[in-house]
Amino acid sequence: MKKTGLLLSLFFLQQANAQLQYPATRKVDTVDNYFGTSVADPYRWLEDDNSDETKAWVKAQNTVTQDYLSQIPYRDKVRKRLQELWNYTRYSAPFREGEWYYFTKNDGLQNQSVWYRQKGLNGQAEVFLDPNKLSEDGTVSLGSLAFSKKGKLFVYAIQRAGSDWQEAFVMDTRTKEKLTDNLNWLKFTGFSWKGEEGFYYSRYPEPQAGDKMKGRNVNQKLYYHKIGTPQSADVLVYEDTEHPQRFANGFVTEDERFLCLYTSEGTSGREIKVKDLKNGQSGFTTLIKGFTTEPSVVDNVGDKLLVQTNDGASNYKLVLVDPKNPAKEAWKEIISEKENVLQDVNTGGGFLFASYLNDASTKVYQYTYDGKLVREISLPGIGSAGGFSAKKEDKELFYSFTSYNYPPSIFRFSIPAGSTTLYRKAEVKFKPEDYEVKQVFFTSKDGTKVPMFLTYKKGLVLNGQNPTLVYGYGGFNANETPYFSVSNLFFVEQGGIYADVVLRGGSEYGENWHKAGMLQNKQNVFDDFIGAAEWLVKNNYTNPGKLAATGGSNGGLLIGAAMTQRPDLFKAVVPQVGVMDMLRFHKFTIGYAWAQEYGNSEKPEQFQYLYKYSPLHNLKKGVTYPATLVTTADHDDRVVPAHSFKYAASLQEANAGANPTLIRIETNAGHGGGMPTSKRIDLTTDIWSFVMSNLGMNFRETFPGNGKPAAKGDVKKVL
Repeated sequence: MKKTGLLLSLFFLQQANAQLQYPATRKVDTVDNYFGTSVADPYRWLEDDNSDETKAWVKAQNTVTQDYLSQIPYRDKVRKRLQELWNYTRYSAPFREGEWYYFTKNDGLQNQSVWYRQKGLNGQAEVFLDPNKLSEDGTVSLGSLAFSKKGKLFVYAIQRAGSDWQEAFVMDTRTKEKLTDNLNWLKFTGFSWKGEEGFYYSRYPEPQAGDKMKGRNVNQKLYYHKIGTPQSADVLVYEDTEHPQRFANGFVTEDERFLCLYTSEGTSGREIKVKDLKNGQSGFTTLIKGFTTEPSVVDNVGDKLLVQTNDGASNYKLVLVDPKNPAKEAWKEIISEKENVLQDVNTGGGFLFASYLNDASTKVYQYTYDGKLVREISLPGIGSAGGFSAKKEDKELFYSFTSYNYPPSIFRFSIPAGSTTLYRKAEVKFKPEDYEVKQVFFTSKDGTKVPMFLTYKKGLVLNGQNPTLVYGYGGFNANETPYFSVSNLFFVEQGGIYADVVLRGGSEYGENWHKAGMLQNKQNVFDDFIGAAEWLVKNNYTNPGKLAATGGSNGGLLIGAAMTQRPDLFKAVVPQVGVMDMLRFHKFTIGYAWAQEYGNSEKPEQFQYLYKYSPLHNLKKGVTYPATLVTTADHDDRVVPAHSFKYAASLQEANAGANPTLIRIETNAGHGGGMPTSKRIDLTTDIWSFVMSNLGMNFRETFPGNGKPAAKGDVKKVL
């Protein structure tokens, strides 16, 4: 029976690939000159997402893609099983505001999680705010939000169709009535209350007509909004007219003494200014000069501030800084740099909670404010933990823990006693004891040791024939740590291996690890990813005919570069919402901020290395590329869809083999944030159907069991 199913799957591939007819894509004679190098851009017109021609192209491409996907014989079975796996109750960790505990809950297939609250941990829960009622199709989601000091007022922002743009409203928590306050043109901002009277936030000028989704976002300013007044009356707190591309975000310390201002020129480097609100300071004092380090204010101790910094400490440390004498020589070291990288420091109950990464797995330690170690907090095993934050007067906090075979669970922690109890666990329809997680290390091209996590069903035979998917990100100082995903669980359940690579460019081993994967060193990231794939083949986990790869955003760039550099190594790839045009990314929305990570093509030396790996510009005619499903969305105003449009058109023209080259363009969706559950299941169904069919996999019937949290011994570390 299985053999028959496999033959049907292979027959489908042959028939579908033979019948593929891609829409004709008009080419234009557009050529740019970069320091003597002529670079053609024949599909430049696809950058105009408002044009009728682009809209017609999108419709035609989606028709081809959906026709292809609809012929995969087990696509409906994939969807059904994903719906079963997705359909479990999910909670967030509760936190206290005033007399209420707040948390989110999703019954399973709700498009958006619902906010609840209850008086006391044993009180009756009631709906506080249901985003599902804000739209008929679930495409309106909640963005930034914050409660006032006493929890009487609540400001929240909504995002429509996945766009980064936010619109904010204010609610009276006592009556749950929405007030008249309404703020627009918010993006990349939080809210920080000063008492019950008002809050600080950041906004951009209103964009010109037609530029809302692709125009450059510049001139961000910090404002103060007083409750009950129109946005036009908001007080301008800070702007930098000389540097319009800088970000400006502010927040108030817990005791409301200091207003802290973060300014940055991109995704790396920050300057911190502070204003003493208690003493009525009129202007800001520079606490940490920018923009060569990554400092962040943790809290204040009287008239001094605790700052986490990597200045002179690649793995970060915690120091006490006096705004009246902020020179480095006067800093007092509270928590010194350790062998493991310090990810963040939170506060709660009058203590500090320092989270470290040990080979990409979380370790958490409790300290006093003067840096005395109180205890290490015992976690269930190798995985990711977060949420160690509470108010100063709280005696407990709630944190979450997850790993690849450990569904998210919430734990209750007594701050004075240091004891932990399980508060809530997710009941997913699978048996964690049937799965194995390993951490392995391989040597990259330049000799660097790189970690990788592998997840698969127990009893795996190393015969080189196992379908495998490799995932990576590798950039922007972001960490890649163990996490639970029903999407990945589905693939592993189907007999696949999920490989998660801890690439350079992230924060897993400190700032040196980050710098080793940015700017002129970006090729290291691609070498690490390719090295991981080669290691899997060499060690008989899989072979190139059974190997797929995926990544999103910066990870989409990763997949685009890996497939153009080593098309022979992968059978199928899925670059999602990727940065594919490395010469023009800085011309759209917030793209200019990535120049600190990537470089800028308008600088001669940076143009050279960008052009060398830019996925769009390294496609070659006559090459057989892997089966490719490019994914993007029409409301992606982070990485505009033009990247994927131009890349897909160029790949369809260049690809010499029979492997399909498809693009899936989601409507009423953005970069991924806030995507409703229904659309997530649709997208995941199409991705796994595409990957499985091109890896020659047949759908396996599964029999779900009652899940239980994985034991500590289920997670192994292998050198």
